[in-house]
Amino acid sequence: MNAIAALEFSPLIPLSWLLALSAAAMIAGIVALWCRAAGTGWRLLALATLLVTLASPRLVAEQRQSLADIVLVVVDDSPSQRLGQRPAQTEQALTQLRERLSRLPNLDIRVRRVAGGPDGTKLFEATQAALADVPRRRLAGIVMITDGRVHDLPGAAPLPAPLHVLLTGQPQERDRRIVVTRAPGFALVGRNAQIKLRIDDSGHDGAAAIAVRVDGVAFLTSILPLNREVAIEVPVRHAGSAIVELSTDIPDDDLLAANNRTAIAIPVIRDRLKVLLISGEPHAGERVWRNLLKSDPAVDLVHFTILRPPEKDDRTPIRELALITFPVRELFEEKLKDFDLVVFDRYRHRGIMAAPYYQLLTQYVRSGGALLAAVGPEYAEPDSIVDSALGDILPATPDGKLLETPFVPTLTALGKRHPVTSGLPDPAAWGPWLRQISVAQNRGQALLTGADGKPLLVLDQIGQGRVAQVLSDTFWLWARGFQGGGPHDELLRRLAHWLMHEPELEAESLGAEIQGGQLRVTQRSLATDGAQANVTAPDGSTTALSLADQEDGRWVGQMNAAQPGLWAIRVGPHTALAAQGSLSNPEWAEVTASATALTPAVAASAGSIRFLFADDVPDIRQIGVSTATSGPHWLGLIRRDDYVVQGVRQTPLLPAALMLIVAVGALLLGWKRESR
Repeated sequence: MNAIAALEFSPLIPLSWLLALSAAAMIAGIVALWCRAAGTGWRLLALATLLVTLASPRLVAEQRQSLADIVLVVVDDSPSQRLGQRPAQTEQALTQLRERLSRLPNLDIRVRRVAGGPDGTKLFEATQAALADVPRRRLAGIVMITDGRVHDLPGAAPLPAPLHVLLTGQPQERDRRIVVTRAPGFALVGRNAQIKLRIDDSGHDGAAAIAVRVDGVAFLTSILPLNREVAIEVPVRHAGSAIVELSTDIPDDDLLAANNRTAIAIPVIRDRLKVLLISGEPHAGERVWRNLLKSDPAVDLVHFTILRPPEKDDRTPIRELALITFPVRELFEEKLKDFDLVVFDRYRHRGIMAAPYYQLLTQYVRSGGALLAAVGPEYAEPDSIVDSALGDILPATPDGKLLETPFVPTLTALGKRHPVTSGLPDPAAWGPWLRQISVAQNRGQALLTGADGKPLLVLDQIGQGRVAQVLSDTFWLWARGFQGGGPHDELLRRLAHWLMHEPELEAESLGAEIQGGQLRVTQRSLATDGAQANVTAPDGSTTALSLADQEDGRWVGQMNAAQPGLWAIRVGPHTALAAQGSLSNPEWAEVTASATALTPAVAASAGSIRFLFADDVPDIRQIGVSTATSGPHWLGLIRRDDYVVQGVRQTPLLPAALMLIVAVGALLLGWKRESR
């Protein structure tokens, strides 16, 4: 605490009056001097004494409390600061900085640590928050310990004190990374999606190998030039989401391996679902399939019905039996590959289609097409489609029996786990069917059984395509609500979408999502043994996550996922992606230490920026406001010398009584001088 004295005036009368009296006294004095009047000097002394008394001069002493200058130390704790020797450099620099600042007198040291977020490292935002309660007249300087990768650079206004930056890392660091410059917003099934990318490797020329995987399957390995944008095309084979993984080789001196790989999820849609429905003969359930497919606005349906009953034979040529000729050649030679699904509804092999067309249909399925056979009694009779080339791909063959006893469909063990039938409304409330074709199941998966435990709904994978058989023609009873009915629409919808490879109906699939900082992994699988997921965090670290069986075909696991960026989950051949925050996290975009971004802000504040070359903090000095703020081996902090006034003491400079005596004495002496 110190006392500072100053002279102040507290006039006893209004200042304007005092000034008027002073002017009048000055005029009178000038006139008296001009006239050489006797006693003028003594009278002027009396007037001056009176005016000084009215001005009331006082000696004012302030009791001041000196305030410490403030230095703010901002420490970057973002993910890029955890690479290599940077954590050790940061802590050592902070320790040395504290020690050197503590030697300086009257200095308050404040430390603010800043972690990176989904939007990058916000050092200046944290600086402003830390200075919110700091008067600018007390701020001596700001010191930042960072790698220079800051993502909230200030505007044109300079900081109110010198900014000194101590850079961790080393100059000329190397970081090779993959940058996806343009990813498609969506893609169409059956077409290629174009991705534009660049392999950044600043300061290096040449080329690097890149590997591309689509949905976990290796697709392409190529050599691409460094630091140049290129375009690649990847195939899209199913609706939903296509996972494209990109990775490049890692140099020995690479700073971060995690950004040498990346993955993107491309939304995939079908242009239109095209379905060919061929009804072999009119029957009560024929419109069930038609109504279901026509109700979906995303489905283009082509439907043909063979109206001639099988028992009628009058040798009329086939081409003359229809109002519109059945375009067999056009459908099965030219247009077959355009259909996503072919449905045979109680179709009988009776000469309308030649044998080569069945072979074309078989090849269509093996190459990725879908076939649904909804059969009735004709399947067990002569001219059954099982006697054509289709018999090679149908999973169940008739044994010649027709079961015409009422039965309620029953879920098999696989049916309780398969997405086509799991989670359907309560099977206990299902109504009965009245007829079933007895078959021998050669392959595939039976999801429903009927009378005598015989297969009722069988699915099979043939090459790249799929086949399904519904072995009863009384399915339509559910649609009519017979004895309670059943989930006919939902079951048929799921069946059709499974045949067309819709992702949500895949029996073996993997999905992931992040909500509230928790990663939830869901695997669909028909397996009943334990499952484990391999989770790769955005920084490249991996974690094993155990999945719990939900007994409906789903295996579920959950873990913390606070780290921002793209999480990759792999179970066997399946890969899923989940994003926490922004997928383009700036923290991993550029990780080499650099002074470039911070140089303008440092220059605007007259500060300094330097690497911690020798792992040593420069000397620190307290300087005046107008002097240089840094040198080759030192940093400067401005000495503010701010204070607060804690009290004021006022002492009259001249006692009023004494001044009155002086004034009266001067008047008496003036009169005496005049009387001579």
